[in-house]
Amino acid sequence: MKLSEFKFELPSGLIPLYPVENRDESRLMVIHRDTGEIEHKIFKDVVEYFEEGDVLVGNDTQVFPARLYGNKEKTGAKIEVFLLRELNEELHLWDVLVDPARKIRVGNKLYFGEGDLVAEVIDNTTSRGRTIRFLFDGTDEEFYKTIDTLGETPLPKYIKRSAEPEDRERFQTIYAKHKGAVAAPTAGMHFTEQLLKRLVIKGIDRTNITLHIGLGTFRPVDVEDLTKHKMDSENFRVTAETADMVNNVLDNKQRVCAVGTTSMRALESAVSASGRLKAKEGWTDKFIFPPYEFKICNAMITNFHMPESTLLMMACAFGGYDLIMNAYEIAKKEKYRFLTYGDAMLIL
Repeated sequence: MKLSEFKFELPSGLIPLYPVENRDESRLMVIHRDTGEIEHKIFKDVVEYFEEGDVLVGNDTQVFPARLYGNKEKTGAKIEVFLLRELNEELHLWDVLVDPARKIRVGNKLYFGEGDLVAEVIDNTTSRGRTIRFLFDGTDEEFYKTIDTLGETPLPKYIKRSAEPEDRERFQTIYAKHKGAVAAPTAGMHFTEQLLKRLVIKGIDRTNITLHIGLGTFRPVDVEDLTKHKMDSENFRVTAETADMVNNVLDNKQRVCAVGTTSMRALESAVSASGRLKAKEGWTDKFIFPPYEFKICNAMITNFHMPESTLLMMACAFGGYDLIMNAYEIAKKEKYRFLTYGDAMLIL
């Protein structure tokens, strides 16, 4: 398929600046692939669509406050440093994006807070990318605590406001566990403790994978021929416990639901030659777009995504191109909320 086939007009008024007050009261569009039926529900109604023995697979990555504001040595010029990934824990080496890039060169020292944290630029990686080394004498625990104190929640740029204290909690799933993401697995952000208890009461199982979401999730596709697009690699882990649980559900011919595109990517990156889920840890740059044969999941929860995004392409691969693109037009007419703090879609 071609990039232009995933184009649609997204009115800015459908991109919320804030989440709904209660996580599980966002709207839920339910799409039935077998009949083409589309229902309009509230997210907490999701329990109705699963039975005892089904399993929901979430992503338990934890978003860390990756956006730092500081100053350049000597000039005092204000700079933004976006932490992408840690390259070496012992040396505090990080892969980062900087702004304004033209002013930040190899050898520059950068100061954050009241000199609580100092970094040195040691390499250029891309036009905006740098490798920096934090000059920090304390323990690892003290270092991460300092990052946590000085850093800001990395809201996407399309949320046109500054991060607020409440975003620390809301730009995160309630089951986030393993720190390492710079973007949130948004489909999972609709779950509440009460909703998870209702799943337990009904006998619906839950398990998690971990996939640390990088900024590549927002990187635009810039080639018309999708076979030429290369995804950024992201670190993921599927445990043996999760693999066993999912395979048992598949053996029983019940529902395996990926909560989010990142969970789906991890699951599809850990398929054995016999079509079973296997324990796996490493990096994945898997790009899923139509046509694609899914090996593990027969249901998926996801948010409403950007035009021409790889996330929309995966939703179309799973739900069927015509059905999903039509659902997006309906979502616009019905004033569904799109993107990070928006509403959800359940594809069955």
